[in-house]
Amino acid sequence: MGFRYFVLFMFLRLFLIVNGRNLSESSSTPINQDLYHSSDALEEQIRDLVSRHPNKLKIETIKTQNKGYLAEISVVTYSHSNNEIDNKSKFRILLSFGQHGRELITTELALRLLSILSEEQRIPNSDPVFLNRTLDNLVIKVVPMENLNGRKLVEAGDLCERRNGRGVDLNRNWSVDWGKKEKDYDPYEENPGTGPFSEPETQIMRKISQSFDPHVWINVHSGMEALFMPYDHRNITPDGLASHVMRSLLENLNDLHCQGRCLVGSGGGSVGYLAHGTATDYMYEVAKVPMTFTFEIYGDTDASSKDCFKMFNPTDTITFNRVLNDWCGAFFTIFKTAKWRLDGTYSNTSNEKLGKLESIDEYLEGYLMERSSRYGKRTEVLELGMQEIRTYFRLFLLSSVLLMFMFCSRISKSKCTSIRPLA
Repeated sequence: MGFRYFVLFMFLRLFLIVNGRNLSESSSTPINQDLYHSSDALEEQIRDLVSRHPNKLKIETIKTQNKGYLAEISVVTYSHSNNEIDNKSKFRILLSFGQHGRELITTELALRLLSILSEEQRIPNSDPVFLNRTLDNLVIKVVPMENLNGRKLVEAGDLCERRNGRGVDLNRNWSVDWGKKEKDYDPYEENPGTGPFSEPETQIMRKISQSFDPHVWINVHSGMEALFMPYDHRNITPDGLASHVMRSLLENLNDLHCQGRCLVGSGGGSVGYLAHGTATDYMYEVAKVPMTFTFEIYGDTDASSKDCFKMFNPTDTITFNRVLNDWCGAFFTIFKTAKWRLDGTYSNTSNEKLGKLESIDEYLEGYLMERSSRYGKRTEVLELGMQEIRTYFRLFLLSSVLLMFMFCSRISKSKCTSIRPLA
């Protein structure tokens, strides 16, 4: 009986090989415990790091729930000053890792980046004095693991899980173009939830973005090597100078840290499919973050589609460390250059507006509505304030015109009385 089963097994194996398949393709590479921390160990490492460097790092945990589903997100803030007033005047960068549970390499990058910011580790061939001088003027918020509940499912054995603890893709749960489904829509991969911000995780991230008001947002993923800017839901990039500045920065990062391998452009135009309800499009369109990006830091294109751990995460030590070093270097290039690039954008935009006359109504409408849209709402206070200012300005103009008319009339009358007819 045993010999018969052995012959049957060998026949089946030969059949699969002849037909272009290998039994090993259907097996999954397990999580390499020597390289990757568990979610609990990662959080413990980060908390210990913060406790060793209270002068630079602080951590808070935000919790919320919806219909009995609880989520919590830890946020680490890096700054040379813990004074909130001082921090508001600095250049602000918000980084999110681990939005999809299966992308473990992204959370390891968060830990490595925090270790470098605290100076416990260094970027190879970097100047620590220059880095410290650069970091003096920055406040950096790091979300090391946005999707803790989804990560727990991955650690329990579902290595292909990208969604949160109740089956919603957090990168489809934001409000810009929410719920639209393409022809190749896969509910397992892209379930957008019951409505925009239905998930506690996205509610927390929106709250963080509103209170922090960042200049730069970066959402870090794996699955390929790419540097994306808006849009994800359209096959175009935004118009204007700011868009050119974002692309220029990404092309520079591609040359310096990706050796030209990374795709550069809009997510919707480069990946081959449109994504609706993404965090990056919300940050750009609604939160009005000037520079918004999605980074894809690693992908094994030769891995089987069923071998998710290998597809999304390096499995050997050399590749693991290369990915972390390369992308830490990319982040520090952003820390060094993003502010002056953005300052140049604002300066050029101001120069373009010189000499262009604008009515007070146009100016106030543009200014006040820009501020209201930046925080995602238009309030009655802004409306009333604008009406009041318009009224006072019109009264001021009217009184000025009347005074000028009276002044000119007086001058004209004086000239007329001083003229004498010729004899």
